[in-house]
Amino acid sequence: MTVVRAALPDDLETVAAIGAHYVLNTVTTFAETPQTVAEWRQRLDDLAERGLPFLVAEAEGEVAGYAYAGPWRPKPAYRYTVEDTIYLAPEHTGKGLGTALLRALVDGSAKAGMRQMIAVIADTGETGSQALHRRFGFVEAGRLDDVGYKHGRWIATTLMQRSLGGAAPA
Repeated sequence: MTVVRAALPDDLETVAAIGAHYVLNTVTTFAETPQTVAEWRQRLDDLAERGLPFLVAEAEGEVAGYAYAGPWRPKPAYRYTVEDTIYLAPEHTGKGLGTALLRALVDGSAKAGMRQMIAVIADTGETGSQALHRRFGFVEAGRLDDVGYKHGRWIATTLMQRSLGGAAPA
């Protein structure tokens, strides 16, 4: 059974290990150095302070993936727009955990008063992430060619966007 819940400090060692796998072995993230547990703790604290969701998915009692909604850009006018991030432990892909995490992330971001969610997806030839986002109402908003260079190759990104609703603040 899958359980999606708020991330806790005790989860961050596993979150760091999952993230490190993607940093070191793939081009799905443009990060080149894995984050430490202390850096993950700082992110958890920052997102909690902003009222934004940082979630984990548990499968068989262990953390099998994580997702969070972070600020899209640092300028104040973007404060109601978030970027989603979702990663699963490689042995837990294809089991519906991404769907469960994205559903909870969209809901949590809307409840936090966010208006738009952006997905920045590395164009690696795999279509799973784009298909997942389309199922949740994301539409393609643009493409940036050859904007990242990692593991000896140039990588494009596809931008996808979804409205979360929400009225203009008073």
